[in-house]
Amino acid sequence: MSDPGRPPTEFETRVYEATRCVPRGKVTTYGRLGKALGCGSSQAIGQALRRNPFAPEVPCHRVVAGDRTLGGFAGHREGEELRRKRRMLEEEGIRFDKQGRVLPECLHDFPPT
Repeated sequence: MSDPGRPPTEFETRVYEATRCVPRGKVTTYGRLGKALGCGSSQAIGQALRRNPFAPEVPCHRVVAGDRTLGGFAGHREGEELRRKRRMLEEEGIRFDKQGRVLPECLHDFPPT
C-alpha cells in the first residue's frame, strides 16, 4: 500500500501518467505498460501500481498479467481484492474467457514510441 507521507517517485509518476491513458473498457498488461515506458521490469510496474495513491483517477485495476489473467490488486494476488478487480473491469465492459483471461480484443495498444 502507499505511504501517505512519501510522494511518488519520478518513475511512479510516469507509471501513473501512462496508466491514465488506458481507456474505460480496455486493459493493458504490466509488460505492455513497461514497454511503453521503456522499462523491462513488469515487477517494477506492479510495485509502482501497488503504491498508487491516486486510485481511481489512476485506474490501476486496468492493468493485468501478461497471460491476461488478473494478476494482482491492492497488494493481493487472490481473494476478495481480485474478485473486486474483476467486478470493476466487468462493470467497464471487459469480457473474460472461460479460463478467466481478458479477451484479446479488450487489450489497449499504446502508440509506438
